[in-house]
Amino acid sequence: MAATSAAPGVPLGCDSEVGTLRTVLLHRPGPELQRLTPRNNDRLLFDGVPWVARAQDEHDAFAAQLRRRDIEVLYLTDLLTETLQQDDARRAAITDVLGAHPERADMPIGSARGTDLGDPLRAYLAAMLADADPAELTVLLTAGVRNDEVRSGLATGSLVTTMLAPETFLIDPLPNLLFTRDSSVWLPDRVAITSLAMPARRRESQLTELIYRFHPRFAATSRTHGHHLEHVEGGDVLLLAPGVVAVGVGERTTPAGAERLARLLFADGLAHTVLAVPVAQQRATMHLDTVCTMVDTDKVVMYPNVADTLQAYAVTPREPGAGGAALELAIAPAEPFLVAAAKAMQIDTLHRIDTGLDPVSAEREQWDDGNNTLALAPRLAVAYERNDGTNARLEEAGIEVVRIAGSELGSGRGGPRCMSCPVRREPLPG
Repeated sequence: MAATSAAPGVPLGCDSEVGTLRTVLLHRPGPELQRLTPRNNDRLLFDGVPWVARAQDEHDAFAAQLRRRDIEVLYLTDLLTETLQQDDARRAAITDVLGAHPERADMPIGSARGTDLGDPLRAYLAAMLADADPAELTVLLTAGVRNDEVRSGLATGSLVTTMLAPETFLIDPLPNLLFTRDSSVWLPDRVAITSLAMPARRRESQLTELIYRFHPRFAATSRTHGHHLEHVEGGDVLLLAPGVVAVGVGERTTPAGAERLARLLFADGLAHTVLAVPVAQQRATMHLDTVCTMVDTDKVVMYPNVADTLQAYAVTPREPGAGGAALELAIAPAEPFLVAAAKAMQIDTLHRIDTGLDPVSAEREQWDDGNNTLALAPRLAVAYERNDGTNARLEEAGIEVVRIAGSELGSGRGGPRCMSCPVRREPLPG
């Protein structure tokens, strides 16, 4: 499934959540999901062990629905393989995956840290990765390497490989690559590389940044933020309207990450208001887009159990002081999210469409990603077919729903929005 190429000179970027989608980045489930077992799925952030063949079928049907609407589909691993044809990119990828990472002392048992590989093993892995062709290297970087896969190949003894359990990963798999939304966010004229908070996901944004840095498709693309900065994840970033960005702050995005992103957006003239939205630090609400997504220029689908308590702090830039003083932020008192959002968007009301039909079904369908829709255009959205109540409410509100299966795709707690990174949307009318 080769990545396709748009005509040269077509500008990339997004200024909203609902402008007509033209190019999207996906990741088709692959061998990295075969690495999940009941022993490691919790550590790798999956609630179960998915049936991979069925997940691939579901994902193919999702991509087919997008192509049917003339949306260009790019695949992350195809782009990575093409990127790794360049020597500089290969060296950077190998350095990133094998480098010492003393700050990763929080990585749990069951995975070897870069500092814990030892010199003989690190040298062996470096040679193995260097000898791999681009397609093989892509698999090694994304599906990982287990201890029992290298033991017999070491020419010299390694106490590390001797004492670690056979199933220990020397290079972790990346099953959450499926959720391409999180590792980058496209803005009107550039891409923001995010910084993922969970140890199991941190390498994802390194690979994404590698693609945007070296792949010829993105040669003219400016980059902002970066995997080395404070934690911000794409699932927490909603482009409510041109110039208005909401950032959830909770389990995955920190206050410092939201503040850093706001400063960068203001400095680059990409936003006039950032709404910092506290989100409960729970698995069910790991990102802002698990409780709220946009389906029209003035409509959101929202989890009703939090709708009345969801707050937002409106952050705006102060006028710079004399002598080129550093940018200062003005932070307004907290207001109800829908009120603060409507003010920033300069509309009368941001209309709310509730998840489910009652409190119990709302809780069930929120857990099943009923809120996590992907807008293809104003009043056109992709949603999981199983969320009958939410989909009925959307249609009653005038939203056309493109239903897709997700019984296996949802095992990592993510819906259509989580599984897609819009690269190009048509700007909303001024």
